[in-house]
Amino acid sequence: MTAGTAYDVVVVGAGHAGCEAALAAARMGCETALVTLDARAVARMSCNPAIGGLAKGHLVREIDALGGEMGRAIDETGIQFRLLNRSRGPAVQAPRAQADKEAYSDRMRRVVSTTKHLTLIEAETCDLLVEDGVLLGVVLTDGRTLPTDCAVVTTGTFLRGLLHVGLESRPGGRIDEKTSVGLSQALRALGLPMGRLKTGTPPRVLRDSVDFDAMDRQPGDAEPVPFSFDTDAITTPQVDCHITFTNPKTHAIVRGSLDRSPLYTGRITSAGPRYCPSIEDKVVRFADRDRHQIFVEPEGRDHPWIYLNGVSTSLPAEAQVEMVRSIRGLERAEVARAGYAVEYDFVQPTACRHTLEAKPVRGLFLAGQINGTTGYEEAAALGLVAGINAALQVMARPPLVLSRGEAYIGVLVDDLVLKGTTEPYRMFTSRAEYRLLLDVDSADLRLTGHGRTAGLVGDGRYARFLERRDAVHAFARDLETSTLRPASAAARRAEEALGVRIAEPTTPALLLRRSDVEIEALLRLVGGQAPPGLRPRDRRYVASRLRYVAYIERQQRDLERLQREEGRRIPTGFEYEGIPGLSSEMVEKLSRARPETLAQAARISGVTPAALSLINIYLEKTRRTAGSLVTSGTAPAHPRRRTGSRCSAGPSGSPTPPGPAD
Repeated sequence: MTAGTAYDVVVVGAGHAGCEAALAAARMGCETALVTLDARAVARMSCNPAIGGLAKGHLVREIDALGGEMGRAIDETGIQFRLLNRSRGPAVQAPRAQADKEAYSDRMRRVVSTTKHLTLIEAETCDLLVEDGVLLGVVLTDGRTLPTDCAVVTTGTFLRGLLHVGLESRPGGRIDEKTSVGLSQALRALGLPMGRLKTGTPPRVLRDSVDFDAMDRQPGDAEPVPFSFDTDAITTPQVDCHITFTNPKTHAIVRGSLDRSPLYTGRITSAGPRYCPSIEDKVVRFADRDRHQIFVEPEGRDHPWIYLNGVSTSLPAEAQVEMVRSIRGLERAEVARAGYAVEYDFVQPTACRHTLEAKPVRGLFLAGQINGTTGYEEAAALGLVAGINAALQVMARPPLVLSRGEAYIGVLVDDLVLKGTTEPYRMFTSRAEYRLLLDVDSADLRLTGHGRTAGLVGDGRYARFLERRDAVHAFARDLETSTLRPASAAARRAEEALGVRIAEPTTPALLLRRSDVEIEALLRLVGGQAPPGLRPRDRRYVASRLRYVAYIERQQRDLERLQREEGRRIPTGFEYEGIPGLSSEMVEKLSRARPETLAQAARISGVTPAALSLINIYLEKTRRTAGSLVTSGTAPAHPRRRTGSRCSAGPSGSPTPPGPAD
C-alpha cells in the first residue's frame, strides 16, 4: 500500500448523504476528501427525481437551517413545487418539489468541486485501516491509503449490491454501475452487525410516447413555497405532472407474471420498503382493489424520460412493457428503461452512537442507506449529522446530538440508534411525539443556532435569521396585545372582515382560536401591523402558532418532562447484570443498545417500566455510595489528533471554524 495525502475527514460515497457530510466537514475547516466510484454521479437521483414530501420536507428544512445544501439545491433546480396538506394543520404541511435530476446533480457537483478544503477523488474504497479500535485510514483499490482521523461511510445501495430484473440477476449498486464488495467485507470483519435490505424503482418511458391528454393534470402551486430560508421566492416556470391509474387488465398481467418475479420466486429474500411497495406487492396484498394511483412525473424540464411513480417493479422487461401499455394514457408508451430491484448490505444502526459514530471503531461514522434508511432526505440528514460530528471530533469539540423534541433529524437518529430496523426506515410525521413543535416553518428558529455554533452558518445568513426571528416575535406580540373593544371602529372593521360578533374585549390572537375565523381573513385585517419585510409565509406561521397555542403549550410541557428524564444519565460501561431483579432479556437489550440516559432506555423496544424503575433505583444507590459516576456527555479529545491539524482554530487556540461565505 502507498500512503496518499492525509485528510482530517474522508467521506466514502458521493450520494446525498456523502455530499452533505463532505460539505459540512470542509465548511467547518477540515481538510476533507470525498471518494466516489464515479465523479459524474455526484448526488445522482437514482429513483424518483423529487425532494420533500410529508416529513421529508421537514427534514430538508432542518438540513437547511443547520447550514446544509439540499434546500438551496432543490430551490434552484426544481421544476414543480407543491405544499402538501395545505388545508390541514401546520404540523403536517410539507413542501415537495419535482427536480430536474440532471440539473440537480450538476449543481451539487459544482458546489462540491468549488468548496474550499474539499477534494473529490474518483476511486473505489476497499478497506479501512483500524488498529486497537481506532481508525487510521481509508484504503483504495489502486493501492493508496488515505490517512485520516475520521471517515464517514455513505455507500447507499452499493455494498454487495445485486440487481434483479425478472429471473436475471447481476451485481451492481445502480443500473449500469458497479458494486462494492471489499468494503462490505471490511465492515463485517470489524464486527459490525450486517443485514440485507431491498429497494426498487419503476420503468421510465419516453415523454413523446405518452398521451397526457388522457390523464388528470396535476399543476404546481401558483405561489411556490421554497425549501431554503435563504430563498425569497421561486421564480422559474412550473411544469405539470399528471395522474393515471392501473386497472383490472394491469393487475391480471402482473398476476400472470408472478412466476417470473424475483419477489415471488424466492430470489429476493431481503425486506423492502413497506410504505413504497412494488406493483407486484400491491396487486397481491390488496387483491380487492381494482386500481392503484400512478403519478406521471417528468425527470427534467427537457429530459426525454417520464417517471411512473407508483409502479416500482422487478418483473421481466417484456412483462413491464405489457403492463405499462395496459394503463390509460400509456397505451403506446415506449419503455426507455425497465424497472429493477436492488438488494444491498447495511449495518444495523444500533451499532452507532447518537453522533453516528460506530461503537466498535473510534473515528468511523456511518450515514444514509447504510444505516437502514430509504430516501434522499433521510440520507442527507444523516450525512449532515455524521459530517458535523466527524469534524467536531477532529477538533476535540463537543458533539452535536439533536433531541426528539428539537428536530425530526433527532427523531430519525434516535429511532435508528435505539430501535434499529428490519426494513428500510422512512420518516413520517407520526413518528414524532412533539410534531406541533416541529413544523416546517420553525426549523430555522429551532436549529440555526446549532448551525452557527458548528460553523456552518455565516455572518450574513445569521444576521438575516436574527432579523426574521425578531420580526416574527414582534408580530406575535402585536397580535397578542392589540385590544379590540366592542363597538370601537377597529372592532367593527374586524366584525365586517371576519364575519363574527365581538361582544367583549379581545385580541387578534384570541380571535384566531375561534373555529369560525379564517387565518387568511385575519391576516388581511391586521396586515399593516406586520413588521416591514416580514414575508407572507412568516405571517401565516405566526397566525398558525397562535391558533394552536394551547396544544403547543401542552406538548412543550411534555417536552420539558422528557428533558428532565434525559438529564438522568447512565454512566459509560454501566453493568446491567449487577441489578437484582432485572431479567436476562432486559440485560441483553440494554447492554446491546447502551443508552446514555434513562429516557433513551425507555425508548428501546421491549424495555418495561418495571425495568426502568429498577435501573433508576440502582443509579440512585450507586450515586449515594460511590459519588456521581455520571459522565458529562462531552466528547474527549481525539486520541490521535495530529499536531498542526489543518482544521481552523481561533487566535487563542480554541476552535472557531469559519462559516461559509454568504
